[in-house]
This record gives sequence, structure tokens and C-alpha cells, in this order.
Amino acid sequence: KTLDKEHATSIYNAVKKSGLRDEKLGMYTLSSSLVGQSYDMGRMMAFSPGWLENQSVWTHMSYKYYLELLRKGMYDDFFTEMESGMLPFIHEKNYGRSLLECSSFIASSAFVDPTMRGQGFLPRLSGTTAEFLSMWVLMMVGPSPYFINDETGVLEMQLVPALPFWLFRHDPTAVDNKQHSIRFKLFSSIDVVYFLSQPRNLFGVAPEKYEIGLRDGSKIVVEGPTIPHHLAMNIRRVVFIQYIVAYF
Repeated sequence: KTLDKEHATSIYNAVKKSGLRDEKLGMYTLSSSLVGQSYDMGRMMAFSPGWLENQSVWTHMSYKYYLELLRKGMYDDFFTEMESGMLPFIHEKNYGRSLLECSSFIASSAFVDPTMRGQGFLPRLSGTTAEFLSMWVLMMVGPSPYFINDETGVLEMQLVPALPFWLFRHDPTAVDNKQHSIRFKLFSSIDVVYFLSQPRNLFGVAPEKYEIGLRDGSKIVVEGPTIPHHLAMNIRRVVFIQYIVAYF
């Protein structure tokens, strides 16, 4: 958290080339090989390589690592790791359980039984889920959706997502620059849609315009990247707002 992006990138590249990387699974293990180490290291030496503390993949620790890539703005690296290291992109048959169920650990490629490599064991939801929710917030709304305007001293709002183009839905029949879109719920209540005017990644980019629909049926168009104070406050209160459309 205290490193700049350049230093963080250097560490990431070093870790990727180290023994912590499981190239076959495209994931990271808790330790590199412990073969030849002293039993004074503790209980990790009691397990077979690839199992529990001995060189397995601890999902919540891996997710913590991925989260920091996103926080550092290492978007290309983060989304590359996502495609091999996060449950929505893992083959369910290899994982051995529902992809909606996180595991305490995944048997790595170092495990002696090849039929169990890549399988998740000990269902556990708390740690991995918490890290993923943090990633989801950064991806969909950005690190600081609400902020104090330095000039006016009032609260304003800005949506600054970090989304690769491949996550957007493509509708070739749509018109008015609405062919590429992604949608989600803000505060579990407000429908939010992002429209791309052209195919590109949205990495730390603010919208050019917002359309905000109120629950009384009216709508307000906001030109520019920020939502002014009165609307920001109504969005924060949730009950007044039906939807937000952001155009990029």
C-alpha cells in the first residue's frame, strides 16, 4: 500500500518469475517449494507439497494480492491475472465445486495426485468474498465516488471505473453510441449503465455525460465528468434515484 506504481510493478514482475508462481494453474502459491527445509519451520512441513500451508494456493491471500494490483493502477496485469486466478474464469469441472463457493485453498500443481490439482478444498466464504467485493467496487465505481470539491468545498460525485473492453456487452442493433454497455446496481437499488462510444478500455476514465432518472419519472442530464452536490446527495440517499446512465 505504501509503494508507488513503478516499485509495485517491479515486485510483481519478480514474484511472477519466482517459485510462488504456479504456471500450470496460472495462480500463486502460499510458499515456494519447501523440499529440503528443516522441520523447525513448523506445521507446514507436515503437509505434502501443494496442500495447505505447503505450497498450495490460498484463495483469499491470492485475492488480496490481486486487489493491490488494482489499487496500484496495474490494470493490464490485474485483468490478465483475473482470467486465470479468479473463480468466475476457472473451469468448474477442474475446481471440483460450484464456482459460487470459495475455498480455503486450492491444491497446486505440486500436489502428488494430478487428479486433485486445481481443486478447491474447505469451503470458506468470508476472506475471499471481502477481497472480491473491494475489487468490484474499484472496478465499477472507482476508489472515491464521493469527494469534496477543493474550490467549492461541497460534496460531489464521480464514477471512475476500471473496466476492460472485453467485459462489455456488445449489441450490434443498438444506436446512438450504445452498442457497448455494462450495467450494475449501485447501493443495491440504483440501476447504472455505462455506454462506450467506441471500443476501448475504461481504465480510470470519467464519463463525458450522465443521465440521471428520478423515481418521479423525470430525468436530469449532467454534462461533464462530475455530478453536482444536490444530485450527489440524492444518489447517496438512494430513494430519490431510479437509474444513472454514464456515457464515455
